[in-house]
Amino acid sequence: MRLFRSARWLVLALLISLLPASSYAGIFISVGFAPPVLPVYVQPPCPQPNLMWMPGYWHYGPFGYYWVPGAWVPAPYAGALWTPGYWGWSSGMYVFHDGYWGAHIGYYGGVNYGFGYGGIGFAGGEWRGGVFAYNTAVINVNTTIIHTTYINRTIVEQGTVANPNHTAFSGGPGGIHHDPTPQETAAMHETHLPPTKFQQQHIETAKADKTAYAKNNGGHPSNVAVAKPLAAETHPAPAAAHGAASSGGDRPKALPPSKAEPGAERGTNASKPPVRSETEHNTTAPKTNMAPRTNTAPKPSPAPKSSSKPPANKPKPEGHEKQ
Repeated sequence: MRLFRSARWLVLALLISLLPASSYAGIFISVGFAPPVLPVYVQPPCPQPNLMWMPGYWHYGPFGYYWVPGAWVPAPYAGALWTPGYWGWSSGMYVFHDGYWGAHIGYYGGVNYGFGYGGIGFAGGEWRGGVFAYNTAVINVNTTIIHTTYINRTIVEQGTVANPNHTAFSGGPGGIHHDPTPQETAAMHETHLPPTKFQQQHIETAKADKTAYAKNNGGHPSNVAVAKPLAAETHPAPAAAHGAASSGGDRPKALPPSKAEPGAERGTNASKPPVRSETEHNTTAPKTNMAPRTNTAPKPSPAPKSSSKPPANKPKPEGHEKQ
């Protein structure tokens, strides 16, 4: 009987892995064991204006957890911000919540991905009159090309959830414990855009790379980030986002096509740029109600599970952070 159940879950996981990226709407993935810790890596410098950083993360495929490299992505419209996906905890399973584009940063479990995503909000920059300004306190930028930069370390400290163990999931045993702030809750109910087709292609490329799987790399992927930006996909700003996203109250507009190419150069842990994705070890306590923990991750219980029903509308995850 146990062998039959294991075979059934394996077949189900395989069927989900064969679905095209466009068919993922309405499907969520849950797994019986925790994702590996987040690797520490160097962020490639931002090579052109109005790119948003999509931090690397662990996803789940036919052969277990695999690493999706961090990448620079053209914003689909002026004022758009990227809320990264995260692994949460629900009914004894680890459930993945997809990332999305919106006027404000929503809840991503308090997971500290680094590079401005310290667990609460985004400290890596802000929109100013249709142009994105980068906070070089946490973002690596090619300043010979990009001149809209500033330094604000206070906002970095305020948005940091302590995550010294580089934990990659929210809630559950050993997970990050951070409840959504009122701002994160409000952002979760705004109008969102899903990942662009080029982001989906990027994910599919990682899933097809056998070296990206934790079972093959021991939780230490070699291709942690890509240097070349993903190709652009422009959209009109959602109606609810008009006038709400950009700093100064400027009305978001569709961006012109980017010169970025769909290909991506592979990055390695040995890259030279100075900004690292280490969990932020700031001593200043973040200004939110959180109770970070540093428990070790639970022992794996091998069965992946998938369902066509979405998780509860209000996830009850909890947070940590990484830089």
